[in-house]
This record gives sequence, C-alpha cells and structure tokens, in this order.
Amino acid sequence: MTHIDINPAPRPRRPRPKVVSLTDAAAERVREIMGKAEKPYAGLRVGVKNGGCAGQEYVLEYAETAGPLDEVVEDKGVTILVEPKAVLFLLGTVIDYEVTKLSAKFVFRNPNETDACGCGESVTIQPARLD
Repeated sequence: MTHIDINPAPRPRRPRPKVVSLTDAAAERVREIMGKAEKPYAGLRVGVKNGGCAGQEYVLEYAETAGPLDEVVEDKGVTILVEPKAVLFLLGTVIDYEVTKLSAKFVFRNPNETDACGCGESVTIQPARLD
C-alpha cells in the first residue's frame, strides 16, 4: 500500500508588502509628535473616510490601542495602524512630510488615487487590485 501525505508541509509564505510606508521626514515628524503627546499611544492610526468634494479624505489620528483587525505596520521606528476598511485603498502608499514657505503637512503618495480636488483636501481612490 502506498502512503500519500495529504497534509504536505506548508510552503514558506513570501513576505507581504507593507500597506503604507513612511519617508524619513514623515517618520521623524511622527516620532516628534508622538514624543510630545499627553500620554503614550499604541501608534498612528491611518484611514480613509468619505467626504470632501472628490469623495474621500485621508485620516491621521492617535491610536490608544490597536483594533483586532487593524493592519500593523512598523516602519522607521513608527507603529502605523491601518484601519481594515482602508487597506485596499492605501496599499502601496508612501506618507511624506513636506515643509514649504506657507505650510507643513503630511502628504500621501497613493498609487490608487485617481483624482484630487483643487485644494488637495480630498481625493478619489480606487481599491487596489490583487491580481
């Protein structure tokens, strides 16, 4: 009788790409902000919400705890918690921090963005295709 192994050893999984990443400037600014926070936080929560003239807006806020379904990303000494409903909208996004003569702000470089309003406050984002 031939023995057939119906439970072969699992193949090693290839590493998943980070949903979001930070530039050095963004990581430095987040560490600075978190270091001055009134209390310790689990990380920076990143998400997307409906709003603005283009349909969606990026959201950044302190996160006291990680949600059970949050995607946890560690990058350059910063913990980023991505809301589960935002993962496909943010896949491949690089968050930067830019300082100009008139403003200082976080900027999202998102390959899934298809449009933005004139003032830059809202965007249109298509979910990433996983094929």
